[in-house]
Amino acid sequence: MLKLEFFWEKLVKTKQDENFPVASWLIATSLRRHINTFYLFARYADDIADSSNINPEEKLNKLKEVDKALLEKVDISEHNKYAVEHFISSMETGVSTEHARHLLQAFTMDVRKSRYRNWSELLNYCRFSAAPVGRYIIDLHNCDESAKKATDALCIALQILNHLQDCKKDYLELNRVYIPETFFKDKGARIEDLSNERTSNKLRNVFNSLLDKVDELILISNKAPNLISVLGLQLETAIIIVIAKTLSTKLRYRDPLAGYIRLNKFQYFQCIIKGLLFKMYKN
Repeated sequence: MLKLEFFWEKLVKTKQDENFPVASWLIATSLRRHINTFYLFARYADDIADSSNINPEEKLNKLKEVDKALLEKVDISEHNKYAVEHFISSMETGVSTEHARHLLQAFTMDVRKSRYRNWSELLNYCRFSAAPVGRYIIDLHNCDESAKKATDALCIALQILNHLQDCKKDYLELNRVYIPETFFKDKGARIEDLSNERTSNKLRNVFNSLLDKVDELILISNKAPNLISVLGLQLETAIIIVIAKTLSTKLRYRDPLAGYIRLNKFQYFQCIIKGLLFKMYKN
């Protein structure tokens, strides 16, 4: 499941349950249309992977059809409309469709895989499901390749934070668990505990161990703003880093099984101010 929707929510008015506030007024107007096209493609393909009305074989066939439309000019149809539009966008911008194709690999994993054995497996998934979003944005802004390691870490951190936000829903509705099995085993917890009304002490230890890993990724991402050459994207990235830190802290003290944990408007405003100050301090 693509967990990146808030990355676009200031540009595309849709459900606001994810953690990437990019595509805002800090992004150049000329680029927003292309970001919107990339987002709509990703959302459509993600909906295929998560649909409860399509069997796995049909999902894979649909995703292959979408992938084909990213590789060559094809006639537009109901099933490939957003891929064709992104292909056209890529011709205009010169940004490769490889980022979109990497997302498709993650959606294919979602169809075929519902559990992750260890941290390495989860990281590998996130390299396809989260990192391509940041890489697309970096390439769209013609920023240096050196920024990508840090933005990869940020995107993966935000992806895993949203995995934790949605852990109960994903388990009950999709029978999908992104938290690695070794984390449950090491803390003496069970995957079935995700269906409970409240988080047990053992499961809380699982969550905190996952958040420790997330905080390590956020620490790596701190380098990102100064590696990005475009001021608006520098500022946006700094704000996102603060959002990630704030959400990680909130998830340590609030129960994701008892209710959806998100930042409120005031907290987002605080993150904007702190992010701008963070960027000034880093300079």
